[in-house]
Amino acid sequence: MAPIMTVTTDFRDVYPAIMKGVIMNIAPGTNIIDITNTIEQGNILQGAFILKSASAYFPPGTIHLAVVDPGVGSKRRALVIKGERYTFVGPDNGLMIPAAREQGEFKVFEITDPEFYTDHVSPVFHGRDVFAPAAAFIAAGKEVPLSGEILDYIEIDPGKEKVADRSIYGKVVYVDGFGNMITNITGETMSGIYDYGDKIKINGSPSKFVKAYHEGSEETAIALIGSHGMLEIAVNLGSASKALSINAGDEISIEPIRGNTY
Repeated sequence: MAPIMTVTTDFRDVYPAIMKGVIMNIAPGTNIIDITNTIEQGNILQGAFILKSASAYFPPGTIHLAVVDPGVGSKRRALVIKGERYTFVGPDNGLMIPAAREQGEFKVFEITDPEFYTDHVSPVFHGRDVFAPAAAFIAAGKEVPLSGEILDYIEIDPGKEKVADRSIYGKVVYVDGFGNMITNITGETMSGIYDYGDKIKINGSPSKFVKAYHEGSEETAIALIGSHGMLEIAVNLGSASKALSINAGDEISIEPIRGNTY
């Protein structure tokens, strides 16, 4: 079976294709699948959330190449993470750790020679010159120059929701292509406080807690537990982000409505 490699970046266009060209030169036949190249630029937390959400659905042995790297050119380390099911390649900024932890035990190693593939490593494009070659060498069954296991890798803190009485406070981690807002409020927290059909306020706007998108109207935002297992704010056939003027990174509150009609 051809090796499988995923790509997750904030590069938008052009640059992911260049990385794939490097990969195909080293490991021809690799099955390369984009998770996304539209992470909000420099948003490590968003990239970590998407990588964690998507990576677990791939077959064992998949190599996950992830580059959201606002620290490129600095002294931050380049990592290879070897886990029970997957290998991750990318920068030491917390991007890959939530996904690595999700799939079981793992060990973290530093790439000790960033010029193992090329004599001219650009300080601004490690995706092409360091991470893509390392991922490709692994796919081809070749050695990558690695340190011994390191334990002081960077972790990322997505923050936790806060609960006061029946009010929940969190933030929007990601806005998807439909305009749905995925929050850092867990489904367990939401369903532990509210029942389906309960009337609520989302940042002061009347809403309700439902099971599925079709239960909402095209004008009013609804709250539901999304496929990620997190509380999601949506508008049926519309954009919740636009409707409520809330974007990724913004604070969000869920509060009960008592005695009012929806």
